[in-house]
Amino acid sequence: MRIIHQGLGNIGLGIARLVLERGHTIVAAVDLDPAKAGQDLGALLEAAPLGVEVTADAAGALRQPADILIHCTGSRVRAVLPQLEAAVEAQLDVVSTCEELAYPWYHHPEEARRLDDLARRRGVTVVGLGVNPGFVMDALPIMLTAPCRDVTRITAERVVDVSQRRAALQRKVGVGMTPEAFRAGVREGRLGHVGLVESVAMIAGALGWELSRITEEIDPLVDGAAVQGLHQVARGYRADGDPEAAVMLDLVMAMGARDPHDAVAIQGTPPLRLVIAGGIHGDIATWAIAANALPFIVAAPPGLLSVSRLPLLHLTRPLAQRHRAASPGPA
Repeated sequence: MRIIHQGLGNIGLGIARLVLERGHTIVAAVDLDPAKAGQDLGALLEAAPLGVEVTADAAGALRQPADILIHCTGSRVRAVLPQLEAAVEAQLDVVSTCEELAYPWYHHPEEARRLDDLARRRGVTVVGLGVNPGFVMDALPIMLTAPCRDVTRITAERVVDVSQRRAALQRKVGVGMTPEAFRAGVREGRLGHVGLVESVAMIAGALGWELSRITEEIDPLVDGAAVQGLHQVARGYRADGDPEAAVMLDLVMAMGARDPHDAVAIQGTPPLRLVIAGGIHGDIATWAIAANALPFIVAAPPGLLSVSRLPLLHLTRPLAQRHRAASPGPA
């Protein structure tokens, strides 16, 4: 595939490395950072020159003949909507790591409808995905309901030791702040994980559950006078007055968090519990999920889709390896 890459931070560059390994071609790269614009993309990847000069001119990049845009610029739908619409107008499929785009119909129904209508008219597909939202606390729980006769409740837990993660993530969860500054950052929308409510809504939508409300709480985890991270919980209730949430997502992201893990529990027939000891590394998983999703997104019907509407995602090998390994057996 011919790819345009927009957004070359840690996540964008990690995805770029993988798509090149998969045998795809990056034909244009866009980033607003003056320190990156004008450089060869290969230099940013610490690799050989690719002959692709990073540009701040997104409109010019979109004029390059291409198949899909990999979009890694922001977390909020309203902030990135003009970028997404420009790509759709250029008749590009889009895979985006924008967290709210994973399931925008809850917080941004009008923007979602507008983007879906435009994508259908232009005959392209738009999907927001990543590790969370997009896999560990929504797509994975949804998939685990497949062997169940009935399901009454879903819970997911994620504990992340951010001391092993990039500094930008540590800042996002408030490491080093005072509790007062943390709470102010949450009120202003600067702190906290984006996408937990979207994951609750995606699970409910996939199972056909009507939710009466979704609640979210974000609290600091404090050691002495300094914040070490956050505890964030989102709950979805099927009816007013229900004492227990039908969907509960519990997230801890903190320096030195004990027992990092990912866990999903399905209350139903049969009941299921999956625990991934050590947890899934968020950056590596986001790079891989975006790269592995490309052929599925290109083959999907036009429109704005959630990852739950795609076929089962899985590792996609480089094209040459796939051709060598082709067999008539089951996939």
